[in-house]
Amino acid sequence: MIRSLFAACALSALATAAVAGAQSYDERPAKLAPRDTHYEYVRRAVDIPMRDGVKLHTVIVIRKGTRDAGILLTRTPYDADEQTKADSGTFAGILAHGDGPWDVIAADGYIRVIQDVRGMHGSQGITLMNPTPAGSPNNPTKTDDSTDTYDTIAWLVKNVPESNGRVGISGISYDGFLPLMALINPHPALKVSVPMNPMVDGWRGDDWFHNGAFRQIGLSYMLGQQGTRDASTPWVTDTADDYDYWLRNVSAGAVAKAQGVDQASGFYRKVAAHPAYDTYWSSAAMDKILAAQPLKVPTMLVAGLWDQEDIYGAPAVYRALEPKDTRNDMVFLTLGPWYHGQEIGDGSNLGAIKWDQDTAKWWRWHVLRPFLAHYLKSDQPAMDVAPVTAFRTGTNEWQRMQAWTQPTPTPLYLKPGGALGFDAAAGTAQTVDYISDPAHPVSYRVRPTKPMYAEGSTWKNWLVDDQRGVSGRPDVVTFTTDVLTQPVTIAGTPEVHLTAATSGTDSDWVVKLVDVYPEEMPKHEEMAGYQLAVAMDIFRGRYREDLAVAKPIAANTPLPYRFALPETNHVFLPGHRIMVQVQSSWFPLYDRNPQTFVPNIFFAQPKDYVTATQKITVSGPDASYIALPVIK
Repeated sequence: MIRSLFAACALSALATAAVAGAQSYDERPAKLAPRDTHYEYVRRAVDIPMRDGVKLHTVIVIRKGTRDAGILLTRTPYDADEQTKADSGTFAGILAHGDGPWDVIAADGYIRVIQDVRGMHGSQGITLMNPTPAGSPNNPTKTDDSTDTYDTIAWLVKNVPESNGRVGISGISYDGFLPLMALINPHPALKVSVPMNPMVDGWRGDDWFHNGAFRQIGLSYMLGQQGTRDASTPWVTDTADDYDYWLRNVSAGAVAKAQGVDQASGFYRKVAAHPAYDTYWSSAAMDKILAAQPLKVPTMLVAGLWDQEDIYGAPAVYRALEPKDTRNDMVFLTLGPWYHGQEIGDGSNLGAIKWDQDTAKWWRWHVLRPFLAHYLKSDQPAMDVAPVTAFRTGTNEWQRMQAWTQPTPTPLYLKPGGALGFDAAAGTAQTVDYISDPAHPVSYRVRPTKPMYAEGSTWKNWLVDDQRGVSGRPDVVTFTTDVLTQPVTIAGTPEVHLTAATSGTDSDWVVKLVDVYPEEMPKHEEMAGYQLAVAMDIFRGRYREDLAVAKPIAANTPLPYRFALPETNHVFLPGHRIMVQVQSSWFPLYDRNPQTFVPNIFFAQPKDYVTATQKITVSGPDASYIALPVIK
């Protein structure tokens, strides 16, 4: 969902032939700033016809003198012209020396192509948000992003004489979803795909929901992207703190009406009509779609371990595709210590957490660059890129692996008195209780919470915020181990096994796995006692039995809730402690659960929101635990 230069900076490649019949053909030199005079580029703007006659606006940027070069293609809803203005520096100086894959693009002389998707900015047609394959229930048309990519590549290999006929595609976020669509019936010239932080399953854990809880920030994105072709519709609030704005307006549906999202966005109307994981969502999940396709194009999936927008997608696609890779040479995975899109910027730190190196630059030059060169250069130089490249936090080191596999899980038990340990508490069932009040929901970060795109917003860092900001609240219960004397290494997907009761008939459960730093750190005093969330997520209780069907929760009855936390690769060091936090709201990032069962929480009324007593079982045969992927 990212909307900055990051969205445009992803990758791709094209092919050969003579320039002929280009529509809206515009070519001009782009002189670089004085420090960059060793490169000079040519910019061409063309409107490429698709099979149904719709023309898609496309910008081609080529270093002067280029011959026999691969092309890096990004398809985007974020304005190809704006991203390639010669007078703004966004493709001239940055292309040569700026942050991001631009450094790799410039170093190896790739032809850069950026294209507006249907219905956005300079392209004709009707825009559809994350359209599914043509002919599917969610897309009755005969075209989709797969066919548009195919037709674009076919045109490029015939009309860009500087290319070598080898094409790659990549992008971040929405632009990362599009390289996945390109894998459906790919053009023969498509030699590689690099989806970075892709939108994959909008209900399970990417932009729109997490396990049924709605991410309210998505409304501003829907309004901007579908309000007008140029994405200029503003989101207007009259408060300095998003917490106050959303609380005052009660529900996501009420905010959508107040902002005009319900009128401007057909996608919103679909989202609000499908709050459960029915076939609308499951049929659109790209991991499921690609699992049914043959594996034809080498693909490198790039994930951020602290991706605040699309943390679910890349590992899910890896799990879907890797079994098809019988020779272990087609599906690659990178797990980096990054926020959404940080791999193309400076990766030295994430908020207050420092990695002892620029992890993003190392990855671009030692993994991405040889990977692209192997598939896009005419001589196809050999590469030494492991099937999985993962950064292990805590010890702060890169690892090369043959596969990303899940170790046998080890239970970490929640225990009476706020204890936490690998041995279960003895005795009969006991509970730890707290009161969840929708009138005072737990903030997802220390207030004031600024809008995502507000000036000075630190939205990109919120997943590594110090959890001490909320851990002292009475409606956040914490469980902590003794100080560790040996390292505890986890690599994989932690899974929550929560036994809980609520006095209401619906409830959300938020579980956080936290690394608690020592109280004394002489060399890093600013980190003393820091509570770093390693993995955390939310689950909407009404989907406990069936993700596709909402059901009331039996009040005051201990029931099992089971859900996965995001991917981890972390070492809890000696001297640290492991903490688990449990709460029932995460506001205003996620809409409030009224704690009274209603048919559709989007349209809950003020009277529906009630206080509930929550009871977490912490001993006995049904004691709650986190199944940790511990490396023994």
